[in-house]
Amino acid sequence: MPSRLCMAWDIAGSPTNSAYSMNLKRQLLLVSLLTLVLPWAGYQFISETESALRAGQQQMLAGLARAIGDSLGEYPEEFPEGPGSGASISDQLYLHPLDSAPEVDGYIDDWSIQRSSLRAMRGVDGPIRFALGVTDEVVYLYAEVRDRNVVFSGPGARVPDSGPEYFDAVTLINTSPLYLDEAIVISAEAPGPVIAVVRDDYGIRHDPSITARWLDVPGGYQVEARIPMSRLGTNLGVVVNNTADSGERPARSASFASRQPAAFVTVSPDLVARAESLAQPGLRMTVTDASGWRIASAGNLPEPGPETNGVGSAWLRFAYNALVESGQSATLAQPDPSGREQLRYIRQALSGEGTSEWFRSAESGRAVVAVAQPVVADGAVIGAFILQQGTDAILSLRNEGLVRLMNVTLIATVLVAGALLGYATWLSRRIRRLSIAAERALESDDLRSSLPSATSGDEVGDLSRSFSNVLRQLGDYNDYLRSLASKLSHELRTPLAIVTSSLENLEHEDLNAASTGYASRAREGADRLRRILTAMSEASRVEELMANAEPERFDLCKVLESTTAAYRDVYKRRAFVFTTDEDSAPMSGSPELLIQMLDKLVDNAVEFSRDDDSIIISLQHEADRILLDVTNPGPPLPERMRHQMFDSMVSVRPGSDDQHLGLGLYVARLIAEGHGGKIEATNTADGVTVRVTLQGDRNG
Repeated sequence: MPSRLCMAWDIAGSPTNSAYSMNLKRQLLLVSLLTLVLPWAGYQFISETESALRAGQQQMLAGLARAIGDSLGEYPEEFPEGPGSGASISDQLYLHPLDSAPEVDGYIDDWSIQRSSLRAMRGVDGPIRFALGVTDEVVYLYAEVRDRNVVFSGPGARVPDSGPEYFDAVTLINTSPLYLDEAIVISAEAPGPVIAVVRDDYGIRHDPSITARWLDVPGGYQVEARIPMSRLGTNLGVVVNNTADSGERPARSASFASRQPAAFVTVSPDLVARAESLAQPGLRMTVTDASGWRIASAGNLPEPGPETNGVGSAWLRFAYNALVESGQSATLAQPDPSGREQLRYIRQALSGEGTSEWFRSAESGRAVVAVAQPVVADGAVIGAFILQQGTDAILSLRNEGLVRLMNVTLIATVLVAGALLGYATWLSRRIRRLSIAAERALESDDLRSSLPSATSGDEVGDLSRSFSNVLRQLGDYNDYLRSLASKLSHELRTPLAIVTSSLENLEHEDLNAASTGYASRAREGADRLRRILTAMSEASRVEELMANAEPERFDLCKVLESTTAAYRDVYKRRAFVFTTDEDSAPMSGSPELLIQMLDKLVDNAVEFSRDDDSIIISLQHEADRILLDVTNPGPPLPERMRHQMFDSMVSVRPGSDDQHLGLGLYVARLIAEGHGGKIEATNTADGVTVRVTLQGDRNG
């Protein structure tokens, strides 16, 4: 008879169940993917909003810059004319505006400029760096000279009327229509204060209005000088003498490559005043000449506020910049330390075309919008007007939008995740209830009981109804099989008795040889049919006993010892050996049924062995399990038979075409499974071993 366990496996492993679970998975996946739309749509909206606001800001600044640039074009006299004939832009010197008058001490620490503002030129022993600054109509010179051997002028040394000085000196070349060729020579007899010497077409003289200080430093020297603006002409250059020895002609390094220095550039007080009058909070204005030199500036960009650099803004900026263009570095929007603005959008304005640009800081996420408009007079570009404004308001709105987006996304994700979790829990509970109900129906043999969710209209309801139909059919099939043995036994015993009685009567009659053979074979067939009915009745009886038997505790080792001794008396042509690894094997169950199981296994072993063969019954312990092995020599089992020999109606006898009913090993399997165990057969080197795995009882 097929077992209910096999039927249960067939139900649980049906492809219908897998198909429905896939449908449910698709539903959950679709619902979960909807949450990904929220941050994507939010980022897209914030990106488009910032772009629109930034474009509006650029247009507004461009209009303002165009208006201011047109007004500045009405004052062309306030713009320098350029480097002059025979000179280049690189020959021009820029006078940096200073916030206050520095102390003439040989140091640049009190200059309100960056060290990157120092201009460099090549010297004999290394780079020469210098800068010119202006404040209150006074020009300041600072120079750092690399010189391995400083040669001072010495006592009594004088500046020659023409030609080079035969000592180290820093010379300021000053030319103009009034001063055709003037040189302000700064040299020293020793480190300390210095009074400069002026050399021009009228001779050589000391000028007390020009003060300087010579500072000796490792590897060279530093010079700082103070010169009244009134002492300067229109063109200015720096020359440094490097003399190896007082008697040798010095090497000269100049800031200009042409024969004469170029016109210097400085801020225009009038343009500065005009720019300051137009300055607005949050705006920075810059005016350049036609060469890009900064001649006026006013206003400053505000420092980022807490609304733009608040807590948590770093990861928000990271997430935002991953989706929105990052732009250029905001440091590029700062005024050029050299005094000459050379950014692309400014060069484009100096070419006559207004343009705009925006910059973003990778560190703070702050953005700056910059526009540049040409300043035109008489159809010619005489300069450029640059207007810059921070986008803190836009950045604040962006960060606020990001915070709200993240909060909404977080809340939505939590809600959706909670809904999915609840939905999954509900589905899991329904499916689990259905599974438990199906298992209980199989265990209790109540296969016609109703299952949960049978009235639902979803896939779980369909599955429940399918399970109910399968269980109902399985119940009908089991009822039929359960009653089949008893019905056959009852229905066939009467005809069998008639046949047997008739054959017995025929044996008392005088029959010829042929008739006697026929009667003998009929008698054997009747006996075989009687054995079949007996086996079928035994299988049915075992199932009933397994269902009604009360388990008891006993020692399997003692049971096997006594049973093995009985087998030696019954099967005198076989040798029986019992081995065990322990003296006792306590377990719970029915010892009578286990003895019946062992009878079936021993009967099978005897049938497949020969006279004088040894049949070994062994008992082993493995953790909390008991392993009962019955080993007999003989032919190996076919591979296909190893997994089928314990099924009902399956048997093959070696060396004979006689088909056997094969219920003995099936009964053994029923008994083993009824005790929570399993049974299996394996081929050994010289025979077959049948192993029964049982649950032990170590607590008793």
